[in-house]
Amino acid sequence: MATQPILLTEAEISLLSKEVGRSSLMGKTIAANQKDVDAFMQLPIDIPGHGEAGGYEHNRHKQNYTYMNLAGRLFLITKQQKYADFVIEVLEQYADKYLTFDFHVQKNTNPTGRLFHQILNEHCWLFYTSIAYSCVVSEMSEAQQQRIKERIFEPMLDMFTVKYAHDFDRIHNHGIWAVAAVGICGLAIGKREYLEHAVYGLDRDDTGGFLAQISQLFAPSGYYMEGPYYHRYAIRPTCVFAEVLHRHMPEVDIYQYKDGVIGNTVQALLSTAYPNGEFPALNDASRTMGITDMGVQVAVSVYSKHYGLDDNLLGMAKIQDAVWMHPCGLALSQAFEQASQEREIGMPFWPSVELNEGPEGQSGAQGFIRMQDKKQDVFQLVMNYGQHGMGHGNFDTLGITYFNRGQEVLREYGFGRWVNVEPKFGGRYLDENKSYARQTIAHNLVTIDETCQNYFDVSRADGVHGIPHFFTVDSDDIKGMSAFANDHYDGFTMQRSVFMLNIDELEAPLLLDLYRLNGEGEHQYDYSHQYDGQIIRTNFDYTTYKELDTLGDKDGYQHLWHVADGKVNDTALVSWLQNNNYYTWLGTSSNDNDEVIFTRTGANDPSFNLRSEPAFTLRSKGGNTLFASVLETHGYFNEEFEQSVSARGQVNNIKVIGHNEVGSVVEIETANTVVTVMISNQADATNSTEHHIDFNGQTYAWTGFYAVSSHAISASTQEK
Repeated sequence: MATQPILLTEAEISLLSKEVGRSSLMGKTIAANQKDVDAFMQLPIDIPGHGEAGGYEHNRHKQNYTYMNLAGRLFLITKQQKYADFVIEVLEQYADKYLTFDFHVQKNTNPTGRLFHQILNEHCWLFYTSIAYSCVVSEMSEAQQQRIKERIFEPMLDMFTVKYAHDFDRIHNHGIWAVAAVGICGLAIGKREYLEHAVYGLDRDDTGGFLAQISQLFAPSGYYMEGPYYHRYAIRPTCVFAEVLHRHMPEVDIYQYKDGVIGNTVQALLSTAYPNGEFPALNDASRTMGITDMGVQVAVSVYSKHYGLDDNLLGMAKIQDAVWMHPCGLALSQAFEQASQEREIGMPFWPSVELNEGPEGQSGAQGFIRMQDKKQDVFQLVMNYGQHGMGHGNFDTLGITYFNRGQEVLREYGFGRWVNVEPKFGGRYLDENKSYARQTIAHNLVTIDETCQNYFDVSRADGVHGIPHFFTVDSDDIKGMSAFANDHYDGFTMQRSVFMLNIDELEAPLLLDLYRLNGEGEHQYDYSHQYDGQIIRTNFDYTTYKELDTLGDKDGYQHLWHVADGKVNDTALVSWLQNNNYYTWLGTSSNDNDEVIFTRTGANDPSFNLRSEPAFTLRSKGGNTLFASVLETHGYFNEEFEQSVSARGQVNNIKVIGHNEVGSVVEIETANTVVTVMISNQADATNSTEHHIDFNGQTYAWTGFYAVSSHAISASTQEK
């Protein structure tokens, strides 16, 4: 007996049909999908065999399921028979060939399928194709239905739940796709027992299934431990399957399950995005993935329908300029249309947020601080003090990124991978992903003795996490966060405290960064900064090398060309131009032997897999050390009109007054002002903890996590 569409009722189809030809977000979405599907349907149907990851065969199978999924719903919405005929014909040809394919010849670290090199992609195929099947099954004969079930769907279900049963209940983004695909397919072919397996796990013992997945993968804050790039990938099956359960297993009350974890995780994902809509490349990640991704479109539509709307969600919809082609998307489209008639929809501005990690929220956190300048440009500072991130984790606890003026300033390298570029190792992760992109030196933090955090031991890294110290964002003049990482290098404790400060005479918020390291004996500390642009000036002499050597021989150093270096007296200054904006960094340490080293990626890279990118490192040697730096955003440059304004910043110096187990004190000197910042180094400090420290015969006292004071520089001092 024919089943009904899994995600649509007749009444909902009727409402969606009324959007055809309209200029609403839903109308534009339907039109765009029709255009894409119609173009693909002009091509001959092709069910290829095996190929490389990212190669023609891989991409053709992906295109087949993508356009079947869209065509199925377009058939219902537009009533055009050609869309149903297309889905049925493609399914018929897969029924002819699927069981003739052996398991994939290209072995991977994940189990292989009959169509793809890893079973994850086969899960995706079944997920989308099952939805398409449910949309057109009314147009198929009983014989056609039975043949497709027996030759495609049932063998797939058996493969996922029997042959690869050990992988089915794995708590991972792969597991989300597995359970969603099996549950949706079970519904589509009338085998509800597979929906039960998908929700509760094969053994129904809370160790697997969708409920276990969303309980363990997402923290109470909603953050997903693998980072935003994999979060946006996991969010689509999460939201689509949640909608399936909402309709077919209402007793689960999925949208309120575990304190509304579905809504929390959508909010968490959206709140990580940079102001330009791209996601920070935390852990293995593309540098260009953002909120226009289809999974995020689905998530925004689902959230709007089931948890409510606000201006930030409307702003997200404005950027996406599309919605999910589903009743959830229709609700968002209608709300957007009504709001647009009443006012101009602005760009989203998410507040600062600290997202805890771990199933119980006790495994560190990710901090996202935002501040606006006088022109309302959004500055965003991100710090990682959470978990490792499972198999996709990078070894950079206490690493930061920094964004303003529409660009990432202190940058993440992202993954070592050319997705779907088959000549580059089949589009898979390159060897350099491990040898460079995941190494500590590739990120904006301190590397000790040229070794990676946790010594690149994944099991060790999975067993530790950062420790939040404070996260304070209530003031318009100062926002900051601090955290410890005490188990990431043997014998060392580390603390990083980062702030954005509004100082009247500066045109933009100032980034202040304090990085403290405690350990026995003398060590080498490399405080690295990944930037982009053209060096404008320094305040120290440096030597450039005509014959390049590598900075080291392992742990990422072997991929860095040692381009130049210079000894530093007191505070180092490095200024660069990135697009139309100037940035000036001033940094120092509590030691007296600092040097700045300029590097560029590309050494020991015979296949040219790495992007050629610059960095500079403040190297210091000694015992317990405090690095202190500021980064000033200033000026404007326009090459077309040959204009340059404020090419030199207003900050003149930063110096370490002192640091110990109680606190750290630094001074920032601008043209007219000295700003003193005092920060607690006590892990058990609270808002009411009193601090008293003596440095150089002067007492510094404050209450709480930090304090800031300032005084004007006298005219006589300025003249000197």
